[in-house]
Amino acid sequence: MLTREDALRILKENVKDEKLIKHMLAVEAIMKELAKRLNEDENIYALVGLLHDIDFEKTKENPEMHGKLSVEILKDFLSEDMKRAILSHNFERTGIEPKSKMEYALIASDAISGLIITCALILPSKKLIDVTPNFVANRFKQKDFARNCKRERILLCKELRIIENEFFEIALNALKNIANELCL
Repeated sequence: MLTREDALRILKENVKDEKLIKHMLAVEAIMKELAKRLNEDENIYALVGLLHDIDFEKTKENPEMHGKLSVEILKDFLSEDMKRAILSHNFERTGIEPKSKMEYALIASDAISGLIITCALILPSKKLIDVTPNFVANRFKQKDFARNCKRERILLCKELRIIENEFFEIALNALKNIANELCL
């Protein structure tokens, strides 16, 4: 299986935008924590989170290809279920509907990462340490806050039998664990 070091090397060969790299690190961290909670393989979930947007810079003008190009880039490195998870995180365009825990976890993790980071950035300190699960929950309810954050995707955590408040806590703790890497 692909090591994290190899995954980071492949990621950096394909992604130049530092914000996008930080997003991918954030999703990796959340996926790893979800795997622990779900008694799944932490390394597999983390790699899927880390690599899910490896093609984003190349496909942003052609969103139908987002995920498909990732799978092509990673075809020799990931298992079929990992590739399917990456495809399903853009299910609206790829037609690959989520059905496994890992697929739902990736979609929800991808969405919650942006909400939590936006929560941190509106605080005077701009630090994750100052964000609480209740703060995230309150901002989640405000539809005009982080408008691009698709709340229905976050709510897919329920497919994992995790209620949203628990999901907020899992995701927030995961991001706090890598706050230095995220510069937050």
